[in-house]
Amino acid sequence: MNRVFVRMAPLIAAAIAVAAVAIYFAIRLLFGDPLEDIARKQAAGPIFLLEQYIDLAPADEWLVRLNKVREVSGFNMELIPLSAAQERLPPREHALLQQGGVVLDIGSRTFYRRVDLKGDRYVGSDEDVLQVSRLPIDIGLELKTELLRYLIVALCVLIPLGIWSRAHWRELLALSKVADSLGEGRLSARAATNRHSALQPLAVRMNQMAVRIEGLLDAQKSLLHSVSHELRTPISRIEFGLELLRDAPAGPQRETRIQSMEEDVHELKALVNELLRLAQMDGQQGLQSAPFDLAQALRECAQRSEHAFSGKRLECVLETGLEAWTGDRRLLVRAVDNLLLNAANYARQNVRLSASRIGNEALEIAVEDDGPGVPAEERERIFEAFYRLDRSRDRATGGFGLGLAIARKAVSLHGGTLAVETSSLGGARFVMRLPVLFA
Repeated sequence: MNRVFVRMAPLIAAAIAVAAVAIYFAIRLLFGDPLEDIARKQAAGPIFLLEQYIDLAPADEWLVRLNKVREVSGFNMELIPLSAAQERLPPREHALLQQGGVVLDIGSRTFYRRVDLKGDRYVGSDEDVLQVSRLPIDIGLELKTELLRYLIVALCVLIPLGIWSRAHWRELLALSKVADSLGEGRLSARAATNRHSALQPLAVRMNQMAVRIEGLLDAQKSLLHSVSHELRTPISRIEFGLELLRDAPAGPQRETRIQSMEEDVHELKALVNELLRLAQMDGQQGLQSAPFDLAQALRECAQRSEHAFSGKRLECVLETGLEAWTGDRRLLVRAVDNLLLNAANYARQNVRLSASRIGNEALEIAVEDDGPGVPAEERERIFEAFYRLDRSRDRATGGFGLGLAIARKAVSLHGGTLAVETSSLGGARFVMRLPVLFA
């Protein structure tokens, strides 16, 4: 059933009915009662006879002509006292009657007219009123005609509406089926609608949502697989070390194995901490933004990372006017620290940290090195959790493949982007572009 049409049709019918009543009262207020105009048109014949045949008769022929009209027509004409006519008419019509106008009484199909206004016309006196009844007035027919007119208008509105709503209802059912499929876990389901349909934007957003959910679930599965693999390696080493430790005699070899197991435990703890940071950033709803000295924060990042460079040169190039930038200092510093540690691991001799403003719209922070760089086909994948360019990296070379993922997440929470390019130093250039939020 087309529920859209079923719900809208009564509303439209009611709106047309209200519009008809409103039109009637508006016309009545501005131009007079339209029903009276209709009645005057229907009673035009008797009024014409009165004004053009009887009124124009000489005084001695007035009654003769009046009787002739009475004989040949179906009208009932008679003289009644003025007071009787006034009793039958509403007070608002008395003035018109006194002035000699034709006053219609639609309900009784009668009109009234004063006979003698000057005392020397017609036979009678100022107190006589001509009453003409049984007039051919049928307001009901006119009302039926108006009703038919509005019914035709309603049909002309409702038929196209029914056709239009039927198409939309079918599209809504199709979207509902897609939503049910997504709810049941079939994330490959997609909504298909005509590009000219009013529901096309909704279908596009539903498809975007499905793609996003599918991507998130795939990423979650990949993350769980990677986490299990990363955890399994140190756990296996600990289990193997425990087996060897059971049979090992006291001595230097036993202490070495205990130390190795402790390092494995530290590696596990570090991995869990990194995972917790990534999870916290994924669930973070808002930034703890506050103004801070950006240049000073970047200098502290450089100083804090000096221990990781071991003989390599770190150059810090900061543009003036970076003070009082507004953002989450902790997250931004974390991102820069991760980029510096990544550069320290891959650089041969030189690393450069720079920051500058791009016009009045953006802030650019770059970390570049003279290492091997990043192949073009790998430049997006390196930001995935646990992805490493060097598949052979272990505890000796350090890293879990989470640093760049955390850095990109921190930048995206600020409304910025993090990408990798080719550096003028010959290696990789990681560029953070952030919106200008200077206090």
